[in-house]
Amino acid sequence: MARIQLKNVQKRWTNFVAVQNFNLDIADQEFLVLLGPSGCGKTTTMRMIAGLEDVSDGEIWIGDRLVNKLEPKDRDISMVFQSYGLYPNMTVYENIRFPLRVRKIPQEQHHMRVMKASAMVELDDFLQRRPAALSGGQRQRVALARAIVREPNAFLMDEPLSNLDAKLRVSTRAQIKNLHHTLKRTTIYVTHDQIEAMTLADRVVVMSKGVVPQVGTPMEIYDRPANTFVAGFIGSPAMNLVPG
Repeated sequence: MARIQLKNVQKRWTNFVAVQNFNLDIADQEFLVLLGPSGCGKTTTMRMIAGLEDVSDGEIWIGDRLVNKLEPKDRDISMVFQSYGLYPNMTVYENIRFPLRVRKIPQEQHHMRVMKASAMVELDDFLQRRPAALSGGQRQRVALARAIVREPNAFLMDEPLSNLDAKLRVSTRAQIKNLHHTLKRTTIYVTHDQIEAMTLADRVVVMSKGVVPQVGTPMEIYDRPANTFVAGFIGSPAMNLVPG
């Protein structure tokens, strides 16, 4: 479990600023959603928290540790990607177990932890299959189990439902919410989908062009948008804005 803090975080490339003066305090066990259109900086922000992108300026704290210079493997977080990232030559069991081998977790713990994680996402009957024999929803559950098995302090999820059809998105969304209640881990979730944000989040961070126009609970953002961008982006269907 971990509090995560971003203090004046910036990400710059030579001729482009992807994230500007980002300040955020994420409470222990909070489910926080980074919401915005493509190119707004939400995935870049998550990648900086994960250690997959260097921070140009500012500080990132996980718990009581400044992590700017820490390798991803030393940050005690697990990531779930939209592409699943499964090894095609491994069974489901082996895919879930893989992080334990990489982190040199004692061998005697492996089976118990794999079985516990697989049960949480209802994969018990699929452990000896390979990814090619699974549906998209089942593959995403393997990716979730592989994140869970490490027992990290925080989960980072980057558009995890984007490759699923509408029906599977609804059921997997509910499963992610239930896992959060069960595991009680800090979770940062990136999406461009307003419905996902409004149904999953304790708080939503709306992003646009590398800045944050508004942070609040789903209902605060829906009822009291900070500006016309937030008003136009939130809600399904989108709000109609009348010049005046």
